[in-house]
Amino acid sequence: MMPLLPHTFARYLAARLPSCRDVTRWGSDSLDRPLPMVRRIGLRFHLLICTWCRRYLRQIAFLRQAVRTRPDRLADEPEGPTAAGLSPDARERIARVMRERAH
Repeated sequence: MMPLLPHTFARYLAARLPSCRDVTRWGSDSLDRPLPMVRRIGLRFHLLICTWCRRYLRQIAFLRQAVRTRPDRLADEPEGPTAAGLSPDARERIARVMRERAH
């Protein structure tokens, strides 16, 4: 009967911990401002058991750091062979469709 204890405990924790959806939102929020203590505790406990959320939040933190340290790499105009191969007319059509889909 002892082997069921970890499984039962994991099920108990999963029922009381925040969902992955909550954790990803709170993790993103925590990069911008401090979280209330209850959310910080829930976030930490969830991250102890959820590999996917840990991985996601590491990726978000990496992207944030990359944008902050290398803003010069985020040019308005793309560089490289793909950008050079598009005509101005094609670029305009693509931009128009993207604007329409954004609204």
